[in-house]
Amino acid sequence: MTKPPLKRRAGVLIALFAVHSKNSLGIGDFSDLKLITDWCKETGNSIIQLLPLNEVGQLFCPYDSVSSFAIEPAYLPIAPATAKDLRKSYPADSLFVNYQIKKEKLRLLKAEFNSLGSRNAQEINVFLSVNSYWLPDFALYKALKEHHDGKAWFDWEEKFKLRDKQALCDFSADFDAKIRFEIWLQWKLFRQLKDVREYAAKKGILLKGDLPILVSRDSADVWQHQEYFKLGFAAGAPPDMYCAKGQRWGMPTYSWDKIKADGYCYIKEKLKYAQNFYDIIRLDHAVGLFRIWSIPYNEPLENQGLNGFFDPQDESIWRAQGRELLQIMQGSTDMVLCAEDLGVIPQSCTDTLAEMGIPGNDVQRWVKDWRVRHDFLPPGEYRELSVATLSTHDTTNWKAWWQYEAGTIDEDLFIRKCNSKGIDFLEVKEKLFDPSRSCHGRLRWLDSVDSADKLAAILGRKKEEVADLLDLYLNSFQEKEKLCNLLGCAGAMNEVASPELLSRAIKLTMDSRSVFCIQSIRDLLSLADIFKGDPYQFRVNVPGTISEKNWSMRLPISFEDLLRHKINKQIRKMIEDSGRL
Repeated sequence: MTKPPLKRRAGVLIALFAVHSKNSLGIGDFSDLKLITDWCKETGNSIIQLLPLNEVGQLFCPYDSVSSFAIEPAYLPIAPATAKDLRKSYPADSLFVNYQIKKEKLRLLKAEFNSLGSRNAQEINVFLSVNSYWLPDFALYKALKEHHDGKAWFDWEEKFKLRDKQALCDFSADFDAKIRFEIWLQWKLFRQLKDVREYAAKKGILLKGDLPILVSRDSADVWQHQEYFKLGFAAGAPPDMYCAKGQRWGMPTYSWDKIKADGYCYIKEKLKYAQNFYDIIRLDHAVGLFRIWSIPYNEPLENQGLNGFFDPQDESIWRAQGRELLQIMQGSTDMVLCAEDLGVIPQSCTDTLAEMGIPGNDVQRWVKDWRVRHDFLPPGEYRELSVATLSTHDTTNWKAWWQYEAGTIDEDLFIRKCNSKGIDFLEVKEKLFDPSRSCHGRLRWLDSVDSADKLAAILGRKKEEVADLLDLYLNSFQEKEKLCNLLGCAGAMNEVASPELLSRAIKLTMDSRSVFCIQSIRDLLSLADIFKGDPYQFRVNVPGTISEKNWSMRLPISFEDLLRHKINKQIRKMIEDSGRL
């Protein structure tokens, strides 16, 4: 494999589970990924960025997988004739994915496996040998989990939990068929996803995968390498202006010294396997390689990420740790590395990424001069080494951001800051915020609060006493007006985003210096008003929450219909005009 050159490209971010076609069975699958490739060829996009395809647990969160290697079997296509009895129960165009389809697909796949006998045994044995680092233990983990009625590995019998060699050997002999099925299943997934990659390559389309920085506490990885993880802690993110209590993800943090002592084999093997499928890889939460927000595991869940700390606590070693890990990654793969560097980012992370030539993320709503102008940056001031975009899988789509979040601050965050300064929130709330334009936990500033001096006066404090609140104000007040000015909009500002306004916002990122411009499929399709109703409801995920609506909302159009849609010409022209075709 040759590393793709870093040149101006456009792409689309899409969750495979959200896709459907006439042949889909309840969830997007690898055959649909070929249709996405065809659509990208039609529109001029040359990158398909996918959410992680790793096998997931009960919450179906792609960033909380049961393996850093194994692929999710729900994405295997099932022949229409084989699945005809299931199509009424699992329609392709339902609003949300019914993840019971995984159970039904596995039932059909087990029947297929049982009918094959020893067919493909030699090829499967080669696959097992090549992937001996992770596959035998993963298959064993899956068999043991089924044997323990789905319980997490840390609730198994001691001999299995602590990996007694004789007990595992005896179990393997007794449940050989189950273990062989899991190996066959991953072999089948490997072949099909690799076939998709080859199909995309023939059409000049690059696949961008996603490497989650963490793995589920109940995963084959953690069970197999318990020494690599700090099981007394849960990873998360500190409080910020969008999440007042921070976030608690729950996955354990790493013992990097133990991973280093093994020659970073765990990191190298993950990249080695991913390289079978992807040309580019997104390093999820790349700042976590430098330091990660660590929350004591027994901390009450309602506190989210409030009472955590950065690990390592010694800031002086962050740069060296992050740089060493990134160097290991760069030296272990020909994939282009792209870093997700959003949130509270230390300068050591930003500088190291730039020095190593690793693109970060420039999300338009956050690409600002936060300290002096308190305004959005023009296209020429985006980082050249970056992926420009309007939205991510964790944010609202752009139209929802415009309607409900632009010009606002987080209510919980403001209350907490008021309490810390002895300010009566209820007393100042009506003097500062417009209730008619505040919702979804966001407070919209009154137009009359038109200076930092006025804000300090209403709060009844000297400016230096409320500097953090003033900073929030300066970076959020009249955001809509500031962005409209940058976009060159004329006339009265509309509180609801029109397709024309969205088009201008996309054009700004397309015209930016950023080497890649990758837009969410939801933002691109909103150009044609394909999503009906309140845009706030069309979210992939709400961080820090557990909901059946997270990681399950489908697109409201099949890819056969999308391939014929008139919006394709508009998207292609935008990409062509920006020099990204």
